[in-house]
Amino acid sequence: MALKYTEKTIDHFTKPRNLGTISDANAEATEGSPACGDMVNYTLKINPETLIIEDIKFRSYGCASNIATASIATEMVLGKHIDEVKKMGTSEAANELGGLPPVKMHCSVLAINGIKAAIREFEKKIGRILDEKRIITEKALLNILRDVIHPKNGVNLVDNENIQRIRIDGQDIFIIITLEPDEEIYASNIHDEVMEHLESMKCTHEIMVKIESKTGNFI
Repeated sequence: MALKYTEKTIDHFTKPRNLGTISDANAEATEGSPACGDMVNYTLKINPETLIIEDIKFRSYGCASNIATASIATEMVLGKHIDEVKKMGTSEAANELGGLPPVKMHCSVLAINGIKAAIREFEKKIGRILDEKRIITEKALLNILRDVIHPKNGVNLVDNENIQRIRIDGQDIFIIITLEPDEEIYASNIHDEVMEHLESMKCTHEIMVKIESKTGNFI
């Protein structure tokens, strides 16, 4: 079945804004992975005195939604102070496009988080924030899992009440995620997305994620 896109989404897909790279960028980040099929790279020029984003460009390695959300996101942050951008929600790119199909909402997450990642690296470089080892807590894990979108309805796994159990043992993480019996087709995609997001913490020894149906049978 063909996905329905807004006219604004189609416009940004067919005529992406700020496409390319900045040769003298002072901030850069790549979000996503080949495993999930979508990646976006950002290069930014941030004024070190005013902390205003003076230029931003992107390269997309993914679908139409990946290109459109990255394109609109560059327009949304250009000329803004980095602290304002850091407060943006992960659904704002999708909202600015007039909405996305639920199965494509993760592209909005990638678009916004990619820019935030570039800003974070810039702040470390100039000493505005410390590059400290992240402490693993349940709250931190839930915040990360809020960026994983259920393909069926476009809601993150936490608000959708899919997270059944989180156990932390030192630097090891164990998570159980439950799905409805008819949602087995999404299990592999959700598992890969969760693993990708958790591995971005870069301070874990072992990560175990199990997907089970609400009937109790493991998928």
